[in-house]
Amino acid sequence: MSRLRRTAAAAALLLALPLSVATAVPALAAPSPGRPAPVTVTVADAAPATTPVELPRPTGPFAVGLDVLHLVDEDRPDPWVPSAGPRQLMVSMYYPAHPGTGSPAPYMTPEAARLLLDAKVPGNHLPTEALTGTRTWARADARPQGGHYPLIVLSPGFTAPRTELTGLAEDLTSRGYVVALVDHTYENSGTTFPDGTTLPCTVCGTLHDDKAWAGLDASRAKDVSFVLDRLTDRPHPAWRYARLIDRDRIGMAGHSAGGAATVPALLTDDRIKAGADLDGSLDYAVPDSGIGGKPYLMLGRALDGPEDKSWTDAWARLDGWRRWITFHGANHLSFTDLMLFSEKFGLPTPPGSTMSAQRGVELTRAYVAAFFDLQLKGIDQPLLDGPTPANPEVTFHS
Repeated sequence: MSRLRRTAAAAALLLALPLSVATAVPALAAPSPGRPAPVTVTVADAAPATTPVELPRPTGPFAVGLDVLHLVDEDRPDPWVPSAGPRQLMVSMYYPAHPGTGSPAPYMTPEAARLLLDAKVPGNHLPTEALTGTRTWARADARPQGGHYPLIVLSPGFTAPRTELTGLAEDLTSRGYVVALVDHTYENSGTTFPDGTTLPCTVCGTLHDDKAWAGLDASRAKDVSFVLDRLTDRPHPAWRYARLIDRDRIGMAGHSAGGAATVPALLTDDRIKAGADLDGSLDYAVPDSGIGGKPYLMLGRALDGPEDKSWTDAWARLDGWRRWITFHGANHLSFTDLMLFSEKFGLPTPPGSTMSAQRGVELTRAYVAAFFDLQLKGIDQPLLDGPTPANPEVTFHS
């Protein structure tokens, strides 16, 4: 089965860029049947940034607070490194906050940044500060606003740290959501824990067939359900501001493999009411019986050639509210922060990539927020009714 919406290692910084081979970086995952071959990166083509990247300003009325949680699932051994003991996850919790409280939140830890750059561009000219100096809009330990807000769980792409969806998390929070952004340990370039240990990607390069990719998606669904267990536990939730969460309004979205994981999550966890896939091949197939009538958004780039069969199969089986929307001129990273870095560093983009990083961010934010505003808040969203002259890059499939 063709899988066109996720190259073998395209979900991390610099890996979706078709550069010439000079001093090349080997991709972290080998190609498998039906998937494009991994691409390489030329170090000489990477220009150091002169100023830090600034994430686009959130568009909603709320200031953004940030807490970071370390969660341990004592009932589940780590699926990739059983000898490590129980499954451990790091989760960034974004919440509506009072303006002017808290302190500036860092984008990522220095060690995680170093591992990300070293994994993708060994010997490169990019200093760690090119990532750690990123300007975010969240404030650590900010004072929370009152009220109850829908919760959205975000899952990043395979090999990508959770920080690739920071901009989306901040924007959703500014619009009145609590957001749980999950790092899936051993599945990305590096996850830093409170003791300072940063664990690398162990599963990278080991997924060679559809069954293995589906297993990854199912494992992520278990991660998400565990996170929900700990956030909604009564009387002792894992998060100090758990009172902000409206337990009856929970959604999930993800990029690439994180988007694919929404299918098993929706099928196995009744608490999750709606799901959105951002350019991820659906390795875990939607069953003939559908997904229980739950709303589903498929948001991806326009492909040059045949459509991803996993998407056409899923579209026919979805049994609730559904939209299939594509962005012309986008590439696999246009739905994340990573294109902002690629553009800043002067790296070439894949053929057909005509959409600026800023425009990719704008469109992704707009359509993801519209989906959850409609499905979790019940607010009518004309943006989701069909094409609009304001967004000529956007196509609705039927």
